[in-house]
Amino acid sequence: MSGIDWELEGVEIVTCNCDWGCPCQFNARPTRGNCHATAAFAIEKGRFGDTPLDGIRFVALFAFPGAIHEGHGQAALIVDERADEAQRAAVHAIFRGEETDPGAIIFNVFSNVVETYHEPMRGRIEFAADIARREGRFSVAGLVAAEVAPIRNPVTGEPHQARVILPHGFEYHEAEYASSEVRTDAAAPIALAWSGRHAHFARLHWTRHGPAHA
Repeated sequence: MSGIDWELEGVEIVTCNCDWGCPCQFNARPTRGNCHATAAFAIEKGRFGDTPLDGIRFVALFAFPGAIHEGHGQAALIVDERADEAQRAAVHAIFRGEETDPGAIIFNVFSNVVETYHEPMRGRIEFAADIARREGRFSVAGLVAAEVAPIRNPVTGEPHQARVILPHGFEYHEAEYASSEVRTDAAAPIALAWSGRHAHFARLHWTRHGPAHA
């Protein structure tokens, strides 16, 4: 496949409305019959062709009426207000699954099941992630806010650690699982709201050919 070569390294925080563990990670149906999710990505080092992406952040919103593979999804992209026009176009292309080998990266997979892509937005993206402690947050004023904390032992209240490795996954190689609280504001094109649901943190190394697997 010819086209633009791209690569990025960074951290993601992913949240969804399923119970802790997220059945999608195990090819099972969503806990409540549908999939609603929001995720934030902080690129530490990256490029899209000759366009540098170092330090750029973006947030994604998703809603599927059933299991993801059944389609009819909605997706919305919020790009860092610091990004210039070329960087916004690059992030938008990656988000739409463009310039990517078929099925290689989660966004390319989603491009086959998303029915509606809302108009991309810009905003100031706040992002913080401590993967070892399984604590983090991300927000875009007026659009979405997510808080992530460790899963707690129901008896002792102590933080519970769960780590999942997907050796052939199209999103990450290894992720730390956690608990999320999410709410969108009225201006968001996709309405999301939950507490005590799934979250995970992962370090990413993506190219157009897929994630790097150890």
